[in-house]
Amino acid sequence: MPEHSFAPIEGSIERLTIDSDLLNNRLGDPTKREVMVHIPRQGLELIEQGGKLPVMIYLAPFTSSGLARAGWKAFAETLPQRHERLVNDEKMPPTILVLPDCFTSLGGNQFVDSEIMGKWSSWLHKSLKPIIVERYSTNGKFALFGKSSGGYGALHNAISHEGEWNAIASHSGDVGFDVLYRSDFPTTATQINQQGNLDNFLTHVKKCSKLSGDDFHALMICAMAASYDSKEIHNTGISIRLPFDLETCTLDNAAWNNWLAFDPLYSIKNNGNSLKNLDLLYIDCGNKDQYGIQYGSRKLIKILQKHGIEHHWEEFEGTHSGIEHRLDISMPMLAKVLYN
Repeated sequence: MPEHSFAPIEGSIERLTIDSDLLNNRLGDPTKREVMVHIPRQGLELIEQGGKLPVMIYLAPFTSSGLARAGWKAFAETLPQRHERLVNDEKMPPTILVLPDCFTSLGGNQFVDSEIMGKWSSWLHKSLKPIIVERYSTNGKFALFGKSSGGYGALHNAISHEGEWNAIASHSGDVGFDVLYRSDFPTTATQINQQGNLDNFLTHVKKCSKLSGDDFHALMICAMAASYDSKEIHNTGISIRLPFDLETCTLDNAAWNNWLAFDPLYSIKNNGNSLKNLDLLYIDCGNKDQYGIQYGSRKLIKILQKHGIEHHWEEFEGTHSGIEHRLDISMPMLAKVLYN
């Protein structure tokens, strides 16, 4: 059984809300979002002495939220507790830790600009970042970090917005879409066909008392379609276009190419220079990741090596689950470079 953390929070936790038109969406999700900000005791003392702190923004995995990472859980450690432990143990200097709620009605977020889900990528640097600068004593250095969808979001935003982010860490972030997603297409088609059509399936998900594993994976594919292929109105309802035919599961190459444009294996080819300016590019993945992300990650590392992009890469013993301990490696590395 993992050890439970009983440590009380010694620093400050503030809750604020941000309302932004950038989050207008077709899902009916609210544009006003809650954000939690944690500063450890040592950080508050530095601020009182006129010091300025770097900012680390945590992007949550699919089905989660930054708010959840601050919540109590048995035999676990909250992210603010981890932050304070690492600072108390002198493993990292104090930072301003930001935990935004970016959950959507489709079950999660890829932190991209989507006509269906909202312009989350723009929101990060045009709404969230300026408000943190306005409210807190920052040194102007910002990092993004997260796991799975959150790790993908950190990598995508570093590639897409050169100069906005100083450092990132991607833990098992989505990369290598061919391996990662396509194996779920037949199951997705089956689950949607059982409900008659896509709109009926989404209604079923909203009303069912418990989501089955197959329904969950189908919903995840719907969320990816809403993230990666949202520029045109393709049908009624919220206008999600799937990259395959529901009757035969034949791949729709035009739609699939829209997805691939968001795959870091492809997007880095057009925007690779943006990663060269990062103070830290941290990537890791388990060698037994059940989604096959290790294979795309290995390809990505080869691309980084080919283009001479500095990075820190670790392939560790483990799967996609239960890897929060990896934050003990990335958080200190991020914090230290943000003080330089």
